[in-house]
Amino acid sequence: MATIGGLALATLALHLRDPHQDGSWGFCPLHASTGLYCPGCGGLRAVNDLTNGEVGAALSSNLLVTLGIPVAVVLLAVWGLDRWTGHSRLPVGRRWTQVAVALVGLFAVFTVVRNLPFGAWLAP
Repeated sequence: MATIGGLALATLALHLRDPHQDGSWGFCPLHASTGLYCPGCGGLRAVNDLTNGEVGAALSSNLLVTLGIPVAVVLLAVWGLDRWTGHSRLPVGRRWTQVAVALVGLFAVFTVVRNLPFGAWLAP
């Protein structure tokens, strides 16, 4: 419950304090030092946009975060229900390794594409 409560408070904070204003939540160190966008750049703005019901703006801020939030909510709900009922899902080692490698690959491709001229539409 603490995890879900903490995420709810963080979401509320992002709703109340607009990350669209420069420096309101700090700066991305990678972007500040190199000018490159990391896979998380625009993620705070995407969450703020979603809390305001602006799905199009959220997709424009960070496509990966916006599409990942529903998946994360479902996984969090399953995890919370499992913990509440005492059920334990044991992860299968090889499957988790494959998922982790796929996610790292997705983040890497997303990062490279959003920093190239033809992928500029993915930049925040």
